[in-house]
Amino acid sequence: MMTDPIADMLTRIRNANEIERPLVEMPATKLKVAVAAVLLAEGFILGYRQGKYVETTTEAGTTKEFQELDKLGEPHAVLQVYLKYGPDGEKVIRHIERYSKPGRRVYQGYKDVRRVLDGLGIAILSTSKGVMSDREAKKQKVGGEILCTVW
Repeated sequence: MMTDPIADMLTRIRNANEIERPLVEMPATKLKVAVAAVLLAEGFILGYRQGKYVETTTEAGTTKEFQELDKLGEPHAVLQVYLKYGPDGEKVIRHIERYSKPGRRVYQGYKDVRRVLDGLGIAILSTSKGVMSDREAKKQKVGGEILCTVW
């Protein structure tokens, strides 16, 4: 049983990034897709897609094919996150860490949210207006739970 799906997502991204894998797969939820969308908007990943694997049986054998989904709610939905690397293979995500945890939730107003690494990194917040980066939250003047920090 998984108690913290966001921590699981960040750990999968961190581990795949460490061994320079092009993509990482994880079970999809609406919150994970929203976090991936913020990472894409801020330029930390190349992209993401959500779908499920469909097995097809032919004369040659059984094959698994990835089929994209328009919306979540399907059983066994999968989120694929495509990681980004520099031209010489340097990692774009140097550090990704869970900030608020199930045992210690951290909420902050938009005035109290501090810049991550003097503005080089981002904090991802879950607000009443959706999941967004700290810059976007300050622009919209809305606070919330700080999910994670990335730089």
